[in-house]
Amino acid sequence: MFIFEKRTQIPVNIRNKNPKLAGIILSQYGGPDGELAASLRYLSQRFTMPDNMGKALLTDIGTEELAHLEIIGSVVGQLTDGEGAKSFDRYGKADYYVDHANAVYPANASGVPFTAAYIQSKADPIADLMENLAAEQKARATYDNILRLSDDPDVNEVMKFLREREIVHFQRFGELLDCYQKKIRC
Repeated sequence: MFIFEKRTQIPVNIRNKNPKLAGIILSQYGGPDGELAASLRYLSQRFTMPDNMGKALLTDIGTEELAHLEIIGSVVGQLTDGEGAKSFDRYGKADYYVDHANAVYPANASGVPFTAAYIQSKADPIADLMENLAAEQKARATYDNILRLSDDPDVNEVMKFLREREIVHFQRFGELLDCYQKKIRC
């Protein structure tokens, strides 16, 4: 059971509309290195972790990734709220608008829809944790790329926060991997 607080980890208050930037950030919603893939990966892997420590860590990080999914969806939604077809067309995103209008749809920045193929789960704690370490670094790199493309301070504040959380997740997965490799209880 989860307790839901009606607030995000970081406030999302985007003042400027920008469907083009929304289309780029959308990759962190439904792309291969995005928050949806991460949450499903970790919440799937937890069932085959060898101990409660591993299960708890994957549950904690997996549910936090769901919170990040909400944050990204809020950013994308606020960047496009009230924008019409002509605005999307002006930013080169008319194809997205035709299929989804202003909806937040799980896809990557190129428009490829989310697929379960983005999720890796091997039932081998070492393999899964190595995958998770790589996934966190790829997510961090994607946030770095977004920050290079964005000049919106409201968006950048949120992206920097999410980037920092990827680093923390990387560190936590590394600590658990170290315990498993050394066969010690942490």
